[in-house]
Formats: sequence, structure tokens, C-alpha cells
Amino acid sequence: MKNIFSALFLVLFLVTGLVGCGQEQGQEQEQSEPQTENASETENEESVSVTISEDGEDVIAEEDIPIEEGDILLDVMKENFEVEESDGFITSIEGVSQDEEAGKYWMYYVNGEMAEVGANEKELSPDDEVTFDLQAME
Repeated sequence: MKNIFSALFLVLFLVTGLVGCGQEQGQEQEQSEPQTENASETENEESVSVTISEDGEDVIAEEDIPIEEGDILLDVMKENFEVEESDGFITSIEGVSQDEEAGKYWMYYVNGEMAEVGANEKELSPDDEVTFDLQAME
């Protein structure tokens, strides 16, 4: 009878030890995985630089915004700024609206070149420099 209790105690001790070790390894893996994922996300994070100005001088806002390859400019703007648009063309940013009577409209440039399509059609690439400027049409 004493042997049965000893054997039962030994089995219980081994099972408890194995379960405890398994949980510790699982916790170590859980803790290390997010750090690895965060490190790789930071290294692979791509972004665009967005500047919003008036008359090419008065800067209203400047931000580096994370994107994925192929994101559409209008969607990125709506996610990160207070934007109003009509038919894919932005009419107001951060509460500053275009003024049709004065002939001032939101124009945008990508990497220094004036855009030839509406913001709803412009696909972004990593490291693009986007400038929205409220300016008079000439």
C-alpha cells in the first residue's frame, strides 16, 4: 500500500512538473512573438509625407503617414485629416475650404509635380511627398 501511494505521489509530482514547465515555455513564446512582430513592422513600415499649406507659405499641417503600397490618396487623407470632397476632388481640409468666388482651390502636388488626376484616383507609393496647397487658379 505504501508503494502505491509513493508511485501515485511520484506520478502526480511528474505531471505537475511537466505541466508547469510547458506553461513557462508557452508564456516565453507569447512574450517574445509580439516583440518580433513589432520590430519587423517598424522596420517595414512605409510612409508618405503630407504637407497642407495656403498660398505655398502658411503651413496648416505636416505629417508622415504610414501607408501600404497602392493606397489611394483620398482614402489616406480622409483617415488622417478632416476632409470634405466632391467627385474625388478635395474641397476642404482641416476646416479650411476653397473659395470659388476668389478663385482659390485646393491643388496638390506629388514629389513636386502637379497632379493630373483627382485624389480619388491617385495611387501612393512609399516615400511620396504630397503637398496640398490652397491657391488661386491662374
